[in-house]
Amino acid sequence: MVQPVRPYPYTPILGWSLSRYDLFSICKRRYFFQYYAKYDRQVPIRRLNRLKELTTAPMEIGTIVHEVIEALLNRLRTTAEPIDRERFHTFADQAIARSLEAKTFEEVVYGEVEAVRVEDMQPKVHACLENLLASDRFRWLIEEAAPASGQWIIDPPGYGETRLGELKVYIKVDVLFPLGDLIHILDWKTGKSDPGKHRKQLVGYATWAATHFGIEPERVRPTLAYLYPAYEEVQQSFNAADLQAFAVQVRAETAEMYEYCRDIEQNIPLDKVDFPLVDDERVCAQCAFRGVCFPERFPAAL
Repeated sequence: MVQPVRPYPYTPILGWSLSRYDLFSICKRRYFFQYYAKYDRQVPIRRLNRLKELTTAPMEIGTIVHEVIEALLNRLRTTAEPIDRERFHTFADQAIARSLEAKTFEEVVYGEVEAVRVEDMQPKVHACLENLLASDRFRWLIEEAAPASGQWIIDPPGYGETRLGELKVYIKVDVLFPLGDLIHILDWKTGKSDPGKHRKQLVGYATWAATHFGIEPERVRPTLAYLYPAYEEVQQSFNAADLQAFAVQVRAETAEMYEYCRDIEQNIPLDKVDFPLVDDERVCAQCAFRGVCFPERFPAAL
């Protein structure tokens, strides 16, 4: 029987995550704005928070697909009746409409488009969902995993906090399915495959499950499920040595981020000037804060 995800007491010290360290590696200034905006003495915190909350069409497509799949999995817990495709896609369209009404899009703020429309998101959202429904994985969910659906953990609460020794680590899984002696973890992906990150993500999921549930890593089956342009899975198994090597890597990367803290225990950063910005058109074009760093080049309607 899989136990509920273990909670941890709050501490202010920073926690490692794949996304946090990636951001740290790409641009230190963006990292400062993302995690330490309240310490900026020049840019109003309200503006930085509004920029931080921006989304993009690709990001929101991922969010919507995750939302719809979560509802689908919860349905499978109660019935394996065939999916009414029309109602299913209407449900997805309603999620798109809610997103367009509630969210502010980076593409609009920076004048790349006048507006993000339903037709900009609908084709890929529908394609991702259809690819899942047509996959062997969906048949597996119905025929093999569903009998144990009472033990499924779908979008566990919190941020996936766990511990590697004394280190705080965040590894958020999408869904966990226990089946026999194994624990299957699936992470839904709507973007491009990134082989450079595959192993790091997968071993992270194995670490999270082994730590939380006190099992051998060999019993964990972490899988990246790419939903577009066609359904494709990336899966790997790990052992104790793999988890130890991952822990060493996380410890080294955390130490790098600690170097930018004036007070490590309280997670208080150095001054903004100590976080150098990257003047690279390719990097800046993907950053919500580009209008702060280079206002003449990237005027923002915020």
